Amino acid sequence: MTCKLSLATLPDAARTAAIPGYDRASLKAGIVHFGVGNFHRAHQAIYLDDLFNAGTDHDWAIVGAGVLPSDAAMREKLAAQDFLTTVVEQDNNKTAARVTAPMIDILPVGDAAAIIARLADPEIRIVSMTITEGGYFIDASGTFNPAHPDIAADGQNPGAPKTVFGLIVAGLKARREKGVGPFTVMSCDNIPHNGIVTANAVVGTAALSDPAFANWIRENVAFPNAMVDRITPATGQREIDFLRNIFHIEDNWPVYCEEFKQWVLEDKFTAGRPALEKVGVTFVPDVTPYEHMKIRILNGGHAAIAYPAALMDIHFVHDSMEDPLIRAFLAKLEKDEIIPIVPPVPNTSLTDYFALIEHRLLNPKIADTIPRLAQDGSNRQPKFILPSTLDNLRQGRDVVGLALVSALWCRYFAGKTDSGKDIVFNDASAERLHAAALKAKDDPSAFLVFDDIFGEVAKSELFRKRFAHALKTLWEKGTRETLQLYLDGKLAV
Repeated sequence: MTCKLSLATLPDAARTAAIPGYDRASLKAGIVHFGVGNFHRAHQAIYLDDLFNAGTDHDWAIVGAGVLPSDAAMREKLAAQDFLTTVVEQDNNKTAARVTAPMIDILPVGDAAAIIARLADPEIRIVSMTITEGGYFIDASGTFNPAHPDIAADGQNPGAPKTVFGLIVAGLKARREKGVGPFTVMSCDNIPHNGIVTANAVVGTAALSDPAFANWIRENVAFPNAMVDRITPATGQREIDFLRNIFHIEDNWPVYCEEFKQWVLEDKFTAGRPALEKVGVTFVPDVTPYEHMKIRILNGGHAAIAYPAALMDIHFVHDSMEDPLIRAFLAKLEKDEIIPIVPPVPNTSLTDYFALIEHRLLNPKIADTIPRLAQDGSNRQPKFILPSTLDNLRQGRDVVGLALVSALWCRYFAGKTDSGKDIVFNDASAERLHAAALKAKDDPSAFLVFDDIFGEVAKSELFRKRFAHALKTLWEKGTRETLQLYLDGKLAV
């Protein structure tokens, strides 16, 4: 018998899944979180669920918020099941479901007044976010762009903001006017120095309408840097059906994820924090070594395999890693050009870390997809791949493999796989990238004109040479033969 998920049906869900060991009615809001997507519900919300299950910190429950149409859709789906989420953790030898309940509400999307009022509530002491790499209004160098039309609009109308950062500024201002201390602003996105990036976005938005208040924010609000990690695929009908058929739970939007998770966080909070160290969060003075390791080795690895796999018509990540050419390509790239320029990480072997990455990517139960890894490259390449390229160039090292990654991305944006199938893009910059990629078939430099993506890397003669040769080889010989040439040490000219 299948149960439709809700607080009333938790006893029925308990037949096949773990359920909260705490009374949801005992929770009080302490966090407003922007961007209630799959990753948040599989990561930050899981840590809080573990903490609440331990019988402590029940005044740190989550209230969701958002500004996008997808946020409104998520609110509707979760509200219908009392904001509960079924999380299915999958490893090679285990599949287990748990129902989590740390979220107690999601605010109406588009209702700026309601969101600002909640942000001004003294009970709210942390505002966190998972708004994707593209949600921070930054260029290839990580610099905030206050001239973006959405940010500029909030600067002109700060009382009715429409962006996350405009809302945060308005919430902080409302608190100060009420004599309430500021909250901590905590990014949980995969961006280098995400706390600094978030601070620049909040302060930069405030400066457009009130420079003095912007300075006050810079001096009084904490923006801890963090490294977050858990592979969390998108949810589709397949996942919804699996949960219903195997666990007999009907959830409008369950989350599937790997068993592994990691959160490394600076202990820098304006108004207190939950005792997350009790449930596995690592608090450190400086997150930088950990974020370099994760963003460059894991996220860079994701970006590296996405485009050759797509060009070879491979749909699932585990299938791409089972292809000997792609797996060997990633291993050589990591060994030769990524791991050597990652700074040392305390008590961590980078070689062992990459071995863990390989194991995670080979997990067939996750069913992570190549289209997910390939999406939003215009934001991910400057954060996950090109910093490694630039560091190698600055150290006088060659970039045959990393230039090949960029060439594969360009070849992907020409729009057809090696077999001639159409590629469906999922990137805010798809139109300009597609046009440039078509031109680049005859003139490789046409794809390197985007300063907001390639920045200083495109000025390197060595990179331009390596990129042009790799792209020419991809067009003439195809992806498989090009990868083999790279593995044989015959791609460089």
